[in-house]
Amino acid sequence: MLESGPRRVRIGVIGTGVTSQLLHLPILSERADVEVTAISDLDAVKGQAVAERFGVPRVLTDDELIAADEIEGVVICAPSFLHESFAAACLEAGKHVLVERPLALSPGGARHLLEVARSTGKGVVTGLSHRYQANVRALRSAIAEGALGEIGTARVTWLNRAVRRPRTGWRRRALESGGGALMDLGVPALDLALWVLGYPEMDRVAATARGDGFDVEEEAHVHAVTRDGVAVTLTASWRLHAPADRHRLWVLGSEGSARLSPLSIYKQIGGRTVDITPRQPIPRGGEDHFTNGYRRLLDEFVRVVGGTGAAKPPADQIGLMTLIEAAYESAHEGREVKLS
Repeated sequence: MLESGPRRVRIGVIGTGVTSQLLHLPILSERADVEVTAISDLDAVKGQAVAERFGVPRVLTDDELIAADEIEGVVICAPSFLHESFAAACLEAGKHVLVERPLALSPGGARHLLEVARSTGKGVVTGLSHRYQANVRALRSAIAEGALGEIGTARVTWLNRAVRRPRTGWRRRALESGGGALMDLGVPALDLALWVLGYPEMDRVAATARGDGFDVEEEAHVHAVTRDGVAVTLTASWRLHAPADRHRLWVLGSEGSARLSPLSIYKQIGGRTVDITPRQPIPRGGEDHFTNGYRRLLDEFVRVVGGTGAAKPPADQIGLMTLIEAAYESAHEGREVKLS
């Protein structure tokens, strides 16, 4: 009797933009345990071209994909203002979801999705791929183990080259994007900083934002403080004039400091500064940490869809979006905003 191969989970993808084409679809389409059953895109011609490129058998409308009984899980890569409504509809249709960040444009939207997930019994996975990178996890473990002593500051800079900044489209319209550089870059940057710290409760925030006459800001500066007095600062910008984007995180403690990326951890031992950076596994085939983070993220989603894993409700996204919302309030009103 012939043995059957592994069960293939059936996944649909909404949105065929850059993230879909460079990450989700290439990684999913090479897996023996996944069948990408259908994709959807507002641009039907583009959708058909992407489907042919990745061997996806069907191009559907968004509503058709959400309603398709055979699809068990959906990756949502649509414009940000559609994340909440699409995710809720998928959950109510009995499908697990992986939602690219942000999960929703407001803390209320994030809370709504958690409630729908709880009532339907389906899983929500957020597209925060940095959490799955070996270097980020190593830093989080070092902080949790007290390697840096008492943490005083986490400073994150997320600077994207000016030549890559969006000049047209939904990212330039506040009602559709939720904001500019602070929403686009600040969500992953602040999540990174807060996640390695164990997601402390925030106390207050002050922020500034600058634009260039468009509907959304091109640059934002945020200074937030946790209830325990740890400073969390962010500079996010679409205006960097340099050969490459620069994404950096510094964590400063009473006994040591750490930097990402690349990861380096230094600690004071016996009056000397010692490099205690742990050895990290090398991603297969020399794959970069960013792509490998997406691979591991999709590993988790496939386990959730296949019933061999359970998605932890992303309740911390309510706190993150509360911080983002308060930062916008601070920037608009020119004052510090209390969060607690």
